[in-house]
Amino acid sequence: DGEAGSMAVDAMPLPQPADIPEIKLFGRWSCYDVQVSDMSLQDYISVKEKYAKYLPHSAGRYAHKRFRKAQCPIVERLTNSLMMHGRNNGKKLMAVRIVKHAFEIIHLLTGENPLQVLVTAIINSGPREDSTRIGRAGTVRRQAVDVSPLRRVNQAIWLLCTGAREAAFRNIKTIAECVAD
Repeated sequence: DGEAGSMAVDAMPLPQPADIPEIKLFGRWSCYDVQVSDMSLQDYISVKEKYAKYLPHSAGRYAHKRFRKAQCPIVERLTNSLMMHGRNNGKKLMAVRIVKHAFEIIHLLTGENPLQVLVTAIINSGPREDSTRIGRAGTVRRQAVDVSPLRRVNQAIWLLCTGAREAAFRNIKTIAECVAD
């Protein structure tokens, strides 16, 4: 009699786990169809799989170890870079709102995924070659050097944010419009 009761429990089908919904940035843009065309930057532009986020605000500790900032989602790095200059320090929610508005504008103007536009902009604006100072004492000359992939990404984000900030300063355009440009 006790065995018949346990058999009935075993015959019940196990509930199937619900399909996990696709993670979309701001609930709108998919991270999974974004392509990083530059092979050297694929490890440093983190946008897919475990780096996919709903919001670019993770409060992660990406500066504690060398190269850990490469694992920070690329949209969050853009958001953090927008918080520069003393009066904007710590205003991350404002920076998130700026990025969201900029992505809306990009989507309206181009009709494509703003994440893909951002990744392409970072690939195109990162310098491949730079110059460094070589020499000691008084004589200094410049020497051309190749740029590491992480520095290319860092400089590209910095250049995008600085250009947008300077374009929006003393201008009727909002910072979101300048980031979208």
